[in-house]
Amino acid sequence: MYRYAALVAFLAFGLVFQLSHGTEVNVKDKDGKLCLYADLMVNFSVSYDVADNKTATAEFELPDKVSADGSECGSTSSILKLSFGEGHTWSMNFDTVDGKMYQADTITFSYNLSDTTLFPKSTSNETLTVTMKPHITNVGLDTCYSCKSKDTIEADGVNQTLWNVLIQAFVSNGNKSENITSCAADLPVTTVSPTTHATSTPAPVTNATTAAPPTTTPTTTPTPTLPPPSTGKYSIKPDDNSTACLLATFGLRIGVKQADKYQEMNFDPNGTTVSGSCGVNSSELVLVSNTMTIMLTFTNDTKKFRLHALNITGKTSSGVAFSEANTNLSLWEAPVSSSYMCNKEQNYTITGQLTIYTFDLQVQPFGVKKGVFSTAVECQADAESFLVPIAVGVALLVLILIVLLAYFIGRKRNMATGYESF
Repeated sequence: MYRYAALVAFLAFGLVFQLSHGTEVNVKDKDGKLCLYADLMVNFSVSYDVADNKTATAEFELPDKVSADGSECGSTSSILKLSFGEGHTWSMNFDTVDGKMYQADTITFSYNLSDTTLFPKSTSNETLTVTMKPHITNVGLDTCYSCKSKDTIEADGVNQTLWNVLIQAFVSNGNKSENITSCAADLPVTTVSPTTHATSTPAPVTNATTAAPPTTTPTTTPTPTLPPPSTGKYSIKPDDNSTACLLATFGLRIGVKQADKYQEMNFDPNGTTVSGSCGVNSSELVLVSNTMTIMLTFTNDTKKFRLHALNITGKTSSGVAFSEANTNLSLWEAPVSSSYMCNKEQNYTITGQLTIYTFDLQVQPFGVKKGVFSTAVECQADAESFLVPIAVGVALLVLILIVLLAYFIGRKRNMATGYESF
């Protein structure tokens, strides 16, 4: 009996251990003191070429046994570098901001396609490298960044999903801080009750000993209608001496559903920080305002491009944090040598909780020449707006022809009747 109980306890302990599995790293300085701490989980999904012009997808996770050689600690910048398997490395660079906060600047992932365990039947033996922008910002300098929620980022056929993350990039005095800076996705959702106003009408006072109680009629303040959002013009350049390689112009409205409450807000392009990258098969546009971070990822199959992924993190107008992403989109599709345009207001359901509305949209993430948009492929809504006046014109022309035909037929009959009478 005791042996079975012990076996059950051992299996239960093993199950808990597997569920809490992660990669924990302690980086120490020259004096042997802890200077950088990380405990995280990373899942990878990598597309690669195989025979017969086909592609395969390798899915694997960051193992618990890694080498932290190459990791560095500094007063204003730190590097967490993890090596694993047959020549694979994953690193995250951190920088301080104003001496009070820190952020993750880049994630760099190098993978060796000659590793037949992870990439069977690969037609290439190269080691490829992708660089991504993580969503780790505004972390207190003496705090640990914590994010239990899953955060997926994508670039050049590589998807990385980070979760159960606990990182302190700048450890002081060799002791990990107990203070936590949580990601927006982990923050509790609060429901804001609608504002109501009451108007009281007192009853007239008579000679009776008691007056009638006042009657209260509640009126709910209606949600104001938002004006059209301002149109932002964004561009990405490979360097300061080059012309733009990515162009985007649009007005954007965000709709977020949290519990039973739905809110909409306009994205303000004024003061927005613009960053991103241009690749052969993948380009990225990142917009950061005071209240929101928007990451758009475009991909192409050498013939057509599309919006492949959208990640939006921010706060609603009532101050409630949200984070929504979809990495399997197929929107704004057009040939690589052209741009996509849709002047009409369009709405897209990105997730069950996120809807976006676009106004005066035009994008070109690939093949930009001389820093200007190429010939645009118009959306169906714009095309239909041209069809309406054309259809009206055709209908008027047909009506005129019918009237003229009826006139000539009537005239001919009248002439024939006149001849007969004569």
